[in-house]
Formats: sequence, C-alpha cells, structure tokens
Amino acid sequence: MLHSVDWTFQAGKTFAEIPAQAWDTLNTDNPFLSHAFLSALEDIGCVGDGTGWIPHHLLALQGGRLVCGMPLYLKLDSYGEYVFDWSWADAYQRNGLEYYPKLLCGVPFTPVTGPRILSANPEFSPRMVQALESLLQQYELSSAHVNFPDAESASLFEAAGWLKRGGVQFRWENKGYADFEEFLSHLTHDKRKRIHQERKKVAEAGVRCRWITGADITENDWDFFYRCYCNTYRQHHSMPYLTRGFFSRIGHTMPQNILLIVAEIDSRPIASTLNIYNKHTLYGRYWGATQFVSGLHFELAYYQAQEFCIAEDIRYFEGGAQGEHKLARGFEPRPTCSFHKIAHPQFAEAIAQAVRREALGVAAYADELEERAPFKALEK
Repeated sequence: MLHSVDWTFQAGKTFAEIPAQAWDTLNTDNPFLSHAFLSALEDIGCVGDGTGWIPHHLLALQGGRLVCGMPLYLKLDSYGEYVFDWSWADAYQRNGLEYYPKLLCGVPFTPVTGPRILSANPEFSPRMVQALESLLQQYELSSAHVNFPDAESASLFEAAGWLKRGGVQFRWENKGYADFEEFLSHLTHDKRKRIHQERKKVAEAGVRCRWITGADITENDWDFFYRCYCNTYRQHHSMPYLTRGFFSRIGHTMPQNILLIVAEIDSRPIASTLNIYNKHTLYGRYWGATQFVSGLHFELAYYQAQEFCIAEDIRYFEGGAQGEHKLARGFEPRPTCSFHKIAHPQFAEAIAQAVRREALGVAAYADELEERAPFKALEK
C-alpha cells in the first residue's frame, strides 16, 4: 500500500474486491472497462491462476472514496496482448535476465483503444502514472506497459517520458448514411462493384442474416456462437482464450452492449459474429463459421455490422488490427499506440532505438494505406 498526502494507493486488487458502482462511476461508457466485463474475465477464470494474467488492479482512494482506477495485471507471458514484445523477452533471456513477470495496463484479449486511467477528476490522473512507476520499482520488475490508451491517457504517459510505440488499426465511420447503398455510393466504382458481387453470391447461396441483441440472445445462440468461435481458433492452430461461460455471463450482465449476428440457410445457423457496442461505437470482436460460403465472412463481419450502425445511428465501427482487406470495405486506417517503461537502462536504450526504427516502417505502412483509401474523393 502506497500513501500520498490524503491519498491511499492500493495495488493487487481483484474485481471481487472492487465495488461495481464505485468502479463504474469512474468509467464513462466503454463496455470493455465496465465492472461487468472485467469481473467476468476473473470470475469465469479467463484470467487468473494458470492463464498468464494475474489481476493486480491499481486503485487510488481519497477519504476512503475511489477516485482513480487502473486495470492492471502481472503478466507471466505476452499472450493475448496484441502488442508484441516477444523479441524484447528473448533479448532479456539471452542475457541471463528475467523479463517476466511484467506489469501490463490494458484489457485482456482486447486490442481496443480506451481510457487506461479511470478518474473522477483529470487532475488526479498523473498520480496514477507515478504510482505505477513506484510499483515497477518496488517489485523490481523488468518493465511496465500500457496498451491501446486513448488520447487522454496517452498524453499522461507521454508527459512522464514513457517510450511510445505506434501501430495501425482500421475504423469505419457512419457519415450520416441513410442506408447501405448511400454508403456504397461514396466508394470508388471498383470497390462498390466488388461489394455488390460479394453480397449477391451470399444471397444466391440462400444465406439470410439475423441481428440478435441483449436479452433476446438465448443459450442456444451462445452455444452456436461458441462453436463458431472455437472453429476460428482451431483453423489457426491455437486455443481460445475465452470460455463458454464467459459469454453467458456478459450476456446476462451487460446485454445492452451485445450484438450477435447469425447467418442461416433454410433456418439452419452456419456462422456467427459477436459485436460489443455502445451509443457511438460498435466493436467487431469474434467471427466463426461451420460451413464455407464464398463472401460470407465479409457479409457477416463487415456489411451486416455496417448496416446495424446505420440503422442504430452508431457513428464508428472499430474493425481492429490487421486486415488490409478492410480498406476495400470502406474502413480507413487510424493510429494506435502503446507506452513502455523499461527498468534496465541499457535495455531501455536498446529497445528505444528498435522502436524508433520500427516507427519508420509503421509510418510508411500508414502512408501506403492512405493512398489506397476507398472513397471517391480520394481517387487519383
């Protein structure tokens, strides 16, 4: 426990020890930072013993009242982070040093930008950066990391001199479209034609799609979605991070944020996607299928979700990392970042040099993506 004037900092907390109302008072509307989402990960066992993620949340109390919170984990590996530092860990090992455990501020298995310091008052927030640095020193760990912070949180770590690392993700914007065809009318001819062809193939295969939200999602729907989810991991020769029970849990505790899209042929489900959303942003999370249909991935993971955003007046659809093919579906690149504090001075300098070299490649990649923008106004 750390103390600062009338403040008390508490580290090592689990969400079972954090009152839901106190935490959610700090969180604006980001569903991945809600007590319901983060506590489900812990209660169902997706994080905790044996997972590589040890909950170690950092809290600040003033007069006994929770005024700041940080989702924080002791990481025993680098799985499920989507900011890759395996080469850093290898370099430590080659030099006879331990890289793990490390401290990580972020949301497990979720490469989504959002606040990383939740605060009742922005003036309180810099103290949380100082408290995290104190923990790094106190525990004598190799490093601390902050993944996918929003602009406000990023500015705090940048001001504190943390190493910034850049990345790129893809986002679609609903620019007040009346319907999907109006959106398509803004694309270049070749991209509009391609989307029409893809959707026609799916329709001719007899596929029909259903949107299922909130309390309308049944356990049978979750059962089928989970089959699809596991199939996707199996195809990539990996194991799923999340359990069947986790999805039931969030379906019950945060139904207002859940959208399942199910594809069917003759009323028989063949594919499903899970999306998380709030009033202004829809986040595409997981996709899977039990039967191949040409173009079905694009229909279910992109076009149906875009139509949902238009129907519900949701401005942004976050498509996540990777997948230049998203450009052809109307998504545009946008920068992301992470911040890193490396305790060992020589490694800190070596990693900083590597990140600077990496940044040149990221910048060139972003420029290339911008040149391939799908909209008419940017045609050469």
